[in-house]
Amino acid sequence: VDGDDHAPTGFDSMSHSRKGLMEVFETIIDRVVARRREADSGVMSLFGSDEPADQQGSTAFDDSRLPIGVADWEKMQKLAFEKEMLGLYISDHPLLGAQNLMKRYVDCTIAELRDRAEAVGGAGGWGESGGADIRTVGGVITGLQRKYTKKGDLMAVFTLEDLESAVEVMVFPRTMQECNYVLADDALVAVKARVDNRDDTPKLIAMTVQRLEINLDGGGPPVRVQLPERVAADRVEQLKLLLEQHPGDSEVFLHFGRHVMRLPPQYRVEPNSKFIGGLRMLLGADALVA
Repeated sequence: VDGDDHAPTGFDSMSHSRKGLMEVFETIIDRVVARRREADSGVMSLFGSDEPADQQGSTAFDDSRLPIGVADWEKMQKLAFEKEMLGLYISDHPLLGAQNLMKRYVDCTIAELRDRAEAVGGAGGWGESGGADIRTVGGVITGLQRKYTKKGDLMAVFTLEDLESAVEVMVFPRTMQECNYVLADDALVAVKARVDNRDDTPKLIAMTVQRLEINLDGGGPPVRVQLPERVAADRVEQLKLLLEQHPGDSEVFLHFGRHVMRLPPQYRVEPNSKFIGGLRMLLGADALVA
């Protein structure tokens, strides 16, 4: 792999999808092994056979190339297989393209969490003045381990990883009862937790774990909002609040007369009935552009 972020990796350089190759590689290997065996036994073919391979009971004389599908796995599934095979992400990262959307769910990055821990440093307990330092951070679950306490209660330990750093997260039995079904390797989550600064390296004691269903392979249909050419500042603030209350995958475009403005990714929405109803209450029945 070279320094180009978009350079092909491994079999990607063959210009076939990984899913397509996975679907045919066993058959290709079987054909090659059969050819080798028959070559070693002196079997030769001048023109090949008209019989299909499955009717011959042998693949030695089948010179046709297997068609390779063009469809590929979705990004998260492809990266999960990559991590399972290699132990790390090579061609991409689950959070690439989701940074701005992630900001809606968290109040700091893991790196900022570490910087804060170093600044608090001498406090010795949970945080400043010995009080609980509660933060919400987001990332990808890696190295998930489910364990049992001496009392037989289920708990978990995992590493939460973002694009810059990582932190250990402990999920004690009480919280585990509520979030066990959410926990899985390679899952995108937001973790609200108490920050334990008592060691040199901060750890998180999870209070809640929220699964983030962020569509990284393309969002939903765009939402187009009609605004008057002149709009009051308080109305703009109300619209901003409404967008923040309904995070999703659909891009938002604001129409001002002949002008159209696309909002940044952090203002993508889920165009459900509550959002549409709130939009029409705020801007009128014609607020949505068909």
